[in-house]
Amino acid sequence: MNRRHFLLSSLGTTLALPGMSSLMAKGATGGSVQAAKGAGMGARRFVAIGNLLGYQTKSLFPTTTGRNYEKTALLEPVWDIRDKMTVLRGLDHGVKGGHFAVHSFLSGVLNSEAQNRPDGNVTIDQYLADEIGFETRFPSLTVGSEGGIHGGCQIAWTKSGVRVPPVTNPAELFEKLFVTDSKERQARRMEENKVQASILDSVLEEANRLSKKVNKEDKDKLDEYLTSVRDVEKRLELRQRWTNQPKPKAPFEKPANRNAVEDLPLLYEMIALALQTDSTRIATLEIGGDFMPQHLGIKKDWHGLSHHGNDPEAIASLITLEKYQIEHFGKFVARLSKMNDGERTLLDSTTVMFGSGMGDGNSHKNSDLPILLAGGGYKHGEFREVPREGINKVPLCNLFVDIAQKMGVETDSFGSSTGRFA
Repeated sequence: MNRRHFLLSSLGTTLALPGMSSLMAKGATGGSVQAAKGAGMGARRFVAIGNLLGYQTKSLFPTTTGRNYEKTALLEPVWDIRDKMTVLRGLDHGVKGGHFAVHSFLSGVLNSEAQNRPDGNVTIDQYLADEIGFETRFPSLTVGSEGGIHGGCQIAWTKSGVRVPPVTNPAELFEKLFVTDSKERQARRMEENKVQASILDSVLEEANRLSKKVNKEDKDKLDEYLTSVRDVEKRLELRQRWTNQPKPKAPFEKPANRNAVEDLPLLYEMIALALQTDSTRIATLEIGGDFMPQHLGIKKDWHGLSHHGNDPEAIASLITLEKYQIEHFGKFVARLSKMNDGERTLLDSTTVMFGSGMGDGNSHKNSDLPILLAGGGYKHGEFREVPREGINKVPLCNLFVDIAQKMGVETDSFGSSTGRFA
């Protein structure tokens, strides 16, 4: 009863039991881990790419809807793959907050408003990882930087309101995907797993004892805490399963890190390989504050340029760097379309969403977000505009509900959704 803290440091989780007013003690309950279904060709996958400062929507969105939309400056780099993607306008989360609201891109929920929600500000990638991530070595991959605005990548969030730390460079991602631990390291991992499993057993034993004695209020606290314990269980079971399994053979030598601009194509390539090798089925990539325009021959910093005040020279520089980002998104989509996945392509199996939680960096608006959707078995080749106001407004989270259902997750709501995107 006096045991108050259980630390699983290597899992990055502190199992501090919640306060029980009826017993003046702490407790938790546990659940079983789902069995792995195993890898298979044609499994559904999801990749989301977001940048911090948005795109010049006047140079992105066409004026003609449907299949005969015109080429714009920012669509030029992906014009050859337009039959594999859809341009979407009018989707957003209805939130305000400028740079801070950017971090709600994949959740629809502001961090500051997440406390009173059952799933907090969980992002769609982590929501999917909780449901199907146990089927692969890595439930999800989060790639980004730890520099720039707000101090690091904040594209992915767990149900507990914890930011998912990113893999920050190609060399680190290469080691994660392709470098197998030494025998000695594997042995240490196995021993750590046993210790952590024993700690979990103690937590669950105490929680089961407490659950029979607490009042309803404290029972609700136990049920809430159960989510965290189950999360630890799943991750521990997953790590145990993969400890002695060799990783896929590396297709090339470990790369050297350069900078966020020059490394972007390589990060995309390794995400494609992670999907192809079934190392993961869910990935996010944030193009963050360390994306330096200087590496594209642009003298000013990206954040400064985003507040362009309608200066033509600044806007031209922004279009240059945004075209670079969109170009490599297009190359990623084309790469997936050339990878086999059973009887179809990897792009057919993978929904790829590209955009930003910032609709207009100059005015800090988080509405009318730039969204490109590719692959995933959707019918593509169109520019679609949905109502942005009134009772017919379509939240971006409606698209997340549709993506989740296509991934085999049974849900009819997510974040601020009002239905399923048609």
